[in-house]
Amino acid sequence: MVMLDEEVLSNPVRLRAVDHALRTMPGHVARLDDVAALAARLADAPMAAVTLVGDEEEFFLGSHAMPERLVAPRRAPLAYSVCKYVVCADRMVRSGDMGADPDEALCEHLLATEFGIRAFLGVPVRDRDDRPLGSLSVFDRHTRGWTDEQAATLLTIAETLLTPAEAGHGLTPDNGAFLGAVLESLDAGVIACDRTGRVVFANRALRATRGIPADGPIPDDYQQRTPGLLRGPDQRPLTWEQTPMMRALRGEHIFSEDVYSQLPGHRARIFDTTAQPVYDAGGHLAGAVAVAHEVTALRRAERFRACHLAVEHVLKQSRSADRAAPQVLQAVTTTLGWPSAELFLIDDDTATLQSVGHWDSSGLDPDGFFGHTPVRGEGITGRVWETCRAIWVPDLALSQDLRTSHERERVDVCLRRGVRTALAVPVRDGDSLLGVLTCYAGTQEYEPDLLTVLLDGVAAQIGVFVAQRRCEELARQLARAQGDFIDLVGHELRTPLTSITANAAILAEEAAGLDPDCQEMARVIARNAASLQRISDTLLDLAGLESGHLVPDVRPVDLAALILEAAATAGRPGDLLTVETDLPAELHLPADADLLRQMINDLLSNAVRYSPPGSEVHISLRAEDTLAELCIADEGIGTPSAERARAFDRFFRGSNVRHQGTSGSGLGLSLARAIVVLHGGTIRLEENRPTGTVVRVRLPLSGPKT
Repeated sequence: MVMLDEEVLSNPVRLRAVDHALRTMPGHVARLDDVAALAARLADAPMAAVTLVGDEEEFFLGSHAMPERLVAPRRAPLAYSVCKYVVCADRMVRSGDMGADPDEALCEHLLATEFGIRAFLGVPVRDRDDRPLGSLSVFDRHTRGWTDEQAATLLTIAETLLTPAEAGHGLTPDNGAFLGAVLESLDAGVIACDRTGRVVFANRALRATRGIPADGPIPDDYQQRTPGLLRGPDQRPLTWEQTPMMRALRGEHIFSEDVYSQLPGHRARIFDTTAQPVYDAGGHLAGAVAVAHEVTALRRAERFRACHLAVEHVLKQSRSADRAAPQVLQAVTTTLGWPSAELFLIDDDTATLQSVGHWDSSGLDPDGFFGHTPVRGEGITGRVWETCRAIWVPDLALSQDLRTSHERERVDVCLRRGVRTALAVPVRDGDSLLGVLTCYAGTQEYEPDLLTVLLDGVAAQIGVFVAQRRCEELARQLARAQGDFIDLVGHELRTPLTSITANAAILAEEAAGLDPDCQEMARVIARNAASLQRISDTLLDLAGLESGHLVPDVRPVDLAALILEAAATAGRPGDLLTVETDLPAELHLPADADLLRQMINDLLSNAVRYSPPGSEVHISLRAEDTLAELCIADEGIGTPSAERARAFDRFFRGSNVRHQGTSGSGLGLSLARAIVVLHGGTIRLEENRPTGTVVRVRLPLSGPKT
């Protein structure tokens, strides 16, 4: 919250310092206009001002593109000043939207209401005794954010405005040394030319990116070297006349254009560049200036976001890692601007790390570079395999860590190919290592933290993909094993089971002449043979339903009558178990009556089997919009919530059922679901509080889709 401190503004010592600054700086206005213009360019703002703040008025020492009515008199009442808040706070003050600022003083400020200024950023201007006398501020008529870098730039400029002149150190706004000191202190690169296009200034930050000596004149051949150093947003080399500064000299205003700079043997760097023409006091063209802020890391992060999306798209379209690898690695290397990468995965059968794919844009002969078998614990890829940690080697030629014969051999292969930097990251699924992603660069790179984080994200995507595909393959293998088992039981055992069941039934019927033990054995054989026969029949029914070979005989069916018929025979004698029904008189829908009867019988059988004596099973049926809803609620042992999703899997039995020792095949719910799905319906299990299970079946009243 901004505060207006009258004691600060009216402090006599501060006011004397303001008066002294005003009296000792006559004629400095033109230079401070240049300072304001420079501040506006560096902060990417349309307006700027250098002011001193008195107790009743604000004095404009320099301005750039400010409203003429405000700055023409070179002074204005404090009611129009936001700089007074900077002086009172004695620190940086900023607002991205004065009209919506929670601080009422800013929300209703005259700059906003009369001049349409919506955003400002101001920093204190201090004297040699560190008293805040005024501010250097930038303004915008649009809402916007102000970065810490922009604030730091203004602070750097403000620190040299008044203090050196008052201290008698010779750095005054009147001489070139002042602006030179300001520009040399900036992290942003600044270059300027005169009206003929001759470069007259380049600060140290700019010189470092262009290969120009830090001190001394600009080399005569600098213009000729430009096409080999600079590239535009489309990656095409820039001629001297195509550079932002020379375009500005021809009257063009360039706002935020990416320029690529790459010195021989170094990585490419990206600079967000602005350029403007410079006019003298008479309004005549005096030259041009360009300011370049490095945004390499930011652009790389933006490209990695696009890379993650591209990798996600590739993985969604691929069925295996070896098919996905080339396209995934192409996306990664394009994003990095590196020539090549390789993906290794651990082979489950041999427990070795094997290459599953690579990408190379260098156009060189592979010459043994790709497809080698890593040695665990040796080399960049092998060490990641052993440690499960990312490894970064900024310059392979200078690395002292790669010493074994295998490592030196791999280093030689890389150097012959022109590879200087390597980065390898683990591909994981949780804590399990699945493989290694290794990338190679032809130039030295020095952003290990950023690149490692970004590549870790890609490796995580690959890890999830590989784990999912392996789970899917395992599921397919299990499904095939279950299918083979069903075929075995359903076909190979059905014929002998039919004979056993028939003969056991005959034996049981004719056991009257046998002694009691033999009679009991005959009954046991008949009973268990019949049980095996039911399991075999159920498996065959499941196979037929799931394969589509069993076609339902759809006819009008009274579902209420089927349920009533099943409920009449569902109870267990002697258990005192009650089956309650809440059914309409009739409810008709197209369906296969035999299949629905089997589904209802299986569900009721389950409810009765797992319910304690004396409990109640409640059956309800109702029509709801276009659906018939059947609910069977019991008070039995229930199904653990974590296991409900698996309860319909073939052969699955709940852990509480297994511990209780209740018999069952684990096929009843599987068959019930298959029948419901065949009729276009849904089935699910719910908790029946305080104990038990609710089975909810919904069937379309229009019948199954044909």
